[in-house]
Amino acid sequence: MLHDEGGSGRPILLLHGLMGSSRTWRRHVPWLRSHGRVHTFDAAGHGRPAPDRLTTEAFVADLAAHVDGIGEPLVVIGHSMGALHGWCFAAAYPDRVAALVVEDMAPDFRGRTAADWAAMIAQWPQPFPDEDAVVGYFGDIAGRYFLDSFEHRADGWYLHGEVGTFRDISEEWGARHFWDQWRSISVPALLVEGEFTITPDGQMRRMAAEHPRSRYVRIPGAGHLVHDERPGEYRAEVERFLDTLDE
Repeated sequence: MLHDEGGSGRPILLLHGLMGSSRTWRRHVPWLRSHGRVHTFDAAGHGRPAPDRLTTEAFVADLAAHVDGIGEPLVVIGHSMGALHGWCFAAAYPDRVAALVVEDMAPDFRGRTAADWAAMIAQWPQPFPDEDAVVGYFGDIAGRYFLDSFEHRADGWYLHGEVGTFRDISEEWGARHFWDQWRSISVPALLVEGEFTITPDGQMRRMAAEHPRSRYVRIPGAGHLVHDERPGEYRAEVERFLDTLDE
């Protein structure tokens, strides 16, 4: 589902990570409005039905259908799963993307499995009775991320999708790579990696090395949620990148 967040000028599309939602960008939407018309997006399977086949291509096709009414090429800013969907969207629809920001995501996780991770999620004590319970369980940063993502019902806070869906999305990444899609892209790109990244060592640097119009930045002290853990540094790098698009 696409949301128009306001602003004016070039269209900017924000894509959230696995188990996230469009609302996880709410702390960044205000400053991004000064750089363009901001749109957020809820991926399929996150508060709305998932595709019949849980492939990256199916998620990209769903995204393409929802942004079809935006006439100008998009600046796509993605985190984790959203970053992957962003560059695969650019590969499949090259005329519809003007630039990319890739946050803490790499093309090749082959050999990894999501089985243990999914089993852990299945044990979460749902429903969480209130906001304090969510923050107390996950910590301040991840707690805010999940409060922006979870479904709030009368009796508390619930995961906004099926554990099996999230598991199978991640399992696909452990069975294939996305280097070909990345290498087909020619638009300017900013790659932002946290010091304590989840990505395989060196892959994001390699992505930048193989893309002549890209720049790689490593944010000290940040984990996977770079934009929430180091919001000032993240904003500075993204604004610098957006400013270069105007030169």
